[in-house]
Amino acid sequence: MPDDLACHAARPADRPAERPGQTLARGVCRHLLGHDFVTVEELIPAPGLRVDVMALGPKGEIWVIECKSSRADYMSDTKWQGYLGFCDRFFWAVDEAFPTDLLPQDTGLIIADAYDAEILRLGPETKLPGARRKSMVQKFARHAAVRWHAARDPAFTGVWPG
Repeated sequence: MPDDLACHAARPADRPAERPGQTLARGVCRHLLGHDFVTVEELIPAPGLRVDVMALGPKGEIWVIECKSSRADYMSDTKWQGYLGFCDRFFWAVDEAFPTDLLPQDTGLIIADAYDAEILRLGPETKLPGARRKSMVQKFARHAAVRWHAARDPAFTGVWPG
């Protein structure tokens, strides 16, 4: 069963421990599922970019959520503005101890932990052009399918033709 569906499964001995941003992402993904959004983690929308969480809503809306585990993690992120052209809304996900005054006010804000999250602020909505939306939904679907294949096939290397 994939990690995003196994709520309390034990971590296999050969699987590395989660990094702080990954635990935030898990809580965000669980919370968004309650709003009828499906999610994938670590999606590459374009070369040189990798979003922490991409969410696809029931009406086709696309949200990007960047998970920041510390002030230093946030301050070292120089690519986040590049993600804005690949989503309808952009959010930061941080834990309750994070200094949220550092985050731009014109972006969304989610407070999260490993188990759940809460949306405190919706960022502005900027609708994607149709061609970009279609491309992102296709990338989302392919990314999700490859992740699912890897979860059910231990011999899968993550490399596929095309």
